[in-house]
Amino acid sequence: MRQFELIEAVKAYDPTADEALLNRAYVYAMKMHGSQLRASGDPYFAHPIQVAGILTGYRLDTATIVTALLHDVVEDTSATKSDIAEMFGAEIAELVEGVTKLSRLELQAEHTRQAENLRKFILAISRDVRVLLVKLADRLHNMRTLQYVKPEKRERISRETLEVYAPLGRSIGIHSIASELEELAFEHLNPTARDAIARRLEALKLEHGGAVDGVAREIERVLAEAGIPARVFGREKTPYSIWRKLQRKAVGFSSLADIFGFRVIVEAEDDCYRALGVVHRIWPMVPERFKDFISTPKSNNYRSLHTTVAGPGGLRIEMQIRTESMDRVAEDGVAAHWRYKNQSYGFDREQMALDGGRDPLQNLRHLVQVIEHGEGGEDWVEHAKLEMYLDQVFVFTPKGRLISLPRGAMPLDFAYAVHTEVGDSAVGVKINGELKPMRTRLQNGDVLEIIRGAKRDVPSDWRSLTVTGRARSAIRRHIRTSERSEFQKVGKVALEQTLGRVGKSLADVALKPALETLAIAGEDELFEAMGRGQVAPVRVVESLFPQLKGSVTSAAPERRRMVDEAARLFVRGGGLTPGVSIHFGACCSPLPGDRIVGILEPGAGLTVHTIDCQRLADVADDDAVWQDLQWTAEAEQGALARTRLRATMRNAPGVLGQVATVIGEAGGNILNLALQHRQQDFFDIDLDIEVSDLKHATAIIAALRANPSIDTVERAKGE
Repeated sequence: MRQFELIEAVKAYDPTADEALLNRAYVYAMKMHGSQLRASGDPYFAHPIQVAGILTGYRLDTATIVTALLHDVVEDTSATKSDIAEMFGAEIAELVEGVTKLSRLELQAEHTRQAENLRKFILAISRDVRVLLVKLADRLHNMRTLQYVKPEKRERISRETLEVYAPLGRSIGIHSIASELEELAFEHLNPTARDAIARRLEALKLEHGGAVDGVAREIERVLAEAGIPARVFGREKTPYSIWRKLQRKAVGFSSLADIFGFRVIVEAEDDCYRALGVVHRIWPMVPERFKDFISTPKSNNYRSLHTTVAGPGGLRIEMQIRTESMDRVAEDGVAAHWRYKNQSYGFDREQMALDGGRDPLQNLRHLVQVIEHGEGGEDWVEHAKLEMYLDQVFVFTPKGRLISLPRGAMPLDFAYAVHTEVGDSAVGVKINGELKPMRTRLQNGDVLEIIRGAKRDVPSDWRSLTVTGRARSAIRRHIRTSERSEFQKVGKVALEQTLGRVGKSLADVALKPALETLAIAGEDELFEAMGRGQVAPVRVVESLFPQLKGSVTSAAPERRRMVDEAARLFVRGGGLTPGVSIHFGACCSPLPGDRIVGILEPGAGLTVHTIDCQRLADVADDDAVWQDLQWTAEAEQGALARTRLRATMRNAPGVLGQVATVIGEAGGNILNLALQHRQQDFFDIDLDIEVSDLKHATAIIAALRANPSIDTVERAKGE
């Protein structure tokens, strides 16, 4: 995009734009990036110009466009924040600093550095949404040219895009950018699956393309006859959205009813409900497929009516009914609220509120709370991804206050969303007036009353009863405080016993030399490190008394006692005491990442089941035997587990080979397989597969479902 083209693009929607400021920024970016080249060989200054061009498509203000032009100069050139402030003003300098990639952090591990960069980035965008808008456009252009980057770096960038930036885009409603980011990342991360889905979509378009146009015309006709002018058009799901649905639902590609949908655009909000009534009178509604996001908008201000009906010819039709303004917010999110007002151009917060919208940064401020109270980048990044990915459920306090939570949330999530003190003191819950277990998943419209008690120590297994980062962060704080004290006691006892074997006493020695040698801040930190097994007591004694090096030993019985004590600290849940027998249920083969519960069985100890295991129905009414459990960090890092899949596939040559290839390419290892119920056209097969965790198993299942020779595939549970 040439200089005059960029200026014309901005002036087209903002006639008052500061043309001189835009010209200075364009020239300055070209001058500072000079002869720098991108991986493609193109001049580097083409990148910020393209980022600015993307943002003109969203009609953003001049300060944002200038920030886009300058967003890399502080990081990649000799320019400083002071230089930017002097030439372009304090506002633009602050925005540029917020977007800068903070790559000079002196941290050891790559994953820690990424987590720290993202933590500071979230803190920056929580103050001004324009920082996020520039960063999303920056990432979008980088993804469009990712083919020029080395393969190993390409995979890391794609995964970060899929797990962080696309969900951040959706959190402020910019679905157009988020969808393109997802598709570009999916293309690099799983090209085989994407190509398979794309080929099947092409086949479906050839088969049903004419029918889609006919249905759109029929909907327009019936609405026009009812006096409701409407614009109706068919829309096709993207390959990545279909892949996500294959992962979530235990169905094959052929069973997805909403690969094609229809968007109905009407003139006014009242027309949305009138159109819905017309559609439901003519075509029967599919039960449990209606959602009203107009009266209860999503947290990113998305508003629309969703319904599915058995339409013309019995074809299942998914519809979204909305106004033009709702449609723009649905696609452009927060960017839809930039407009010309009072002789100036900018973000119109007042009009957004009148339209029923909420603060676009409200979601991100929840993440800021997690950052401020958490300890360690990986923890909060995990919860941030979880909260950004999940859809919403709307529940109410007894006084009618609406609380928006991620789908799958439970009462503790609600309690901490109301207030941290409410969560800290929660001991029970009433849902719609009835006492319910704390493991109950919340449904739209539920009214919750939290039963509070005295300030309590939070049981560690309560983390398995939450999905939001805010709740888990608060619980983790309590657990870390209590765990730290326990580990310190264990470490102190271990050191005392080791000193005793060489005729020394802890009361008679100064630990300062050991702290200096081991680079540990204080005595409490030293005791904790020993209790966690990070520092051996023998090493501490040898650092205090170098002449004893090589002669200090630990007695085996004491070592075993320490291991038992550490296990007691790591394995929590169900009110267990040391020595309780724990084993996994063969009926459901729990995997790290599954939500799990324990069932106490007389004489057998505690059996671990997945929360959806069919066997749990036998004890559904006996709360006394249910124990809430959770996976330890060790189980979720590098473990290998077995899961059983049951698939129904076509009886044709080469199908088993295809299945083995798909599983192998997805990193699974087939341990055993057995054919069941072989018929002329289809047969069932049980596959025992070695996987690392639930996410790994889900990816394999989704890859199998994308294969046209496989009708259904799901995990075998309760058998």
